[in-house]
Amino acid sequence: MKHWIEAARVRTLPLSVSGILVGSFYAMSQGIFNWKIVILALSTTLGLQILSNFANDYGDGVKGTDNEDRIGPKRAIQSGLITPGEMRYAIFITAFLTLVSAMLLIYVSFKGKYFLYSIIFFVLGILAIASAIRYTVGKNPYGYRGLGDVFVFTFFGIVSTFGVYFMFAKQIDWLLFLPATAIGLLSVGVLNLNNMRDEESDRKSGKNTIVVKNGGAWAKKYHFFLIITAMVLMLAFVLIFDFSYRDPNPNRFNFDLYFFLIAYVPIIAHLTRVAKNKEPKLLDPELKKLALSTFLLSILLSLSLIYLLSDFLIFYTN
Repeated sequence: MKHWIEAARVRTLPLSVSGILVGSFYAMSQGIFNWKIVILALSTTLGLQILSNFANDYGDGVKGTDNEDRIGPKRAIQSGLITPGEMRYAIFITAFLTLVSAMLLIYVSFKGKYFLYSIIFFVLGILAIASAIRYTVGKNPYGYRGLGDVFVFTFFGIVSTFGVYFMFAKQIDWLLFLPATAIGLLSVGVLNLNNMRDEESDRKSGKNTIVVKNGGAWAKKYHFFLIITAMVLMLAFVLIFDFSYRDPNPNRFNFDLYFFLIAYVPIIAHLTRVAKNKEPKLLDPELKKLALSTFLLSILLSLSLIYLLSDFLIFYTN
């Protein structure tokens, strides 16, 4: 069990649920909520992340990408703790359970009343599962062609945040595009750190990540673009949202909504360390720090939305 938990890479799991939290509690701020949708959305997203981690372990393991040159912690197949056959079986089981969770989520959200929406989300679920596996598995995995960033941004940013909100509201709120994009960019930032750390070993093994294609110096600038843009977009979301459109006092400034800025402290500290870094192996701890900082950001923003909703309801009740 210990080896399987390590193979699931628990430290990556908080990051994967950030979009679900923001999308769900944004819906709650509008008076729309269903705990069943939240729980099933979280289980589906966690399933996708674990599936991706298992498939990555398997794909890089059987291709020989995970070797003695790899800087990060040893993976299950690389270390011989789990055989390729056992990992294939785990990938199948995880994919099946994730699909079941996704189908239950679709049923609870639409309950047979929105057939077209159900079909669209079912297709998205299949694509997400296939993409999680095909990242490093197969003869021509897209992760070896520098396309991993696209998958992470799309499914753990846009689809995650927009998707869960749509399941509540049955409509698109374009303002949510700002935090969805921010979370997607931060998630790509974690992947970029991983690729910066493994640049040399990936180059030797033929894994042409976007970092291998463009070089470490470019990757560092790219990383700053990802993180700073995400911070700006999240701040823009709050400035535009501001609850003023529903507040009877238009002159009131909602300081409570800016509570999420606390999460910017560890993110800025992270950028400082990346800027000074000259040893790729020292970037490994930064993956966990950025993932947890993104999770903290989503939690604080969600709490602000909940608090302001309760404040708004109390005001009108009185």
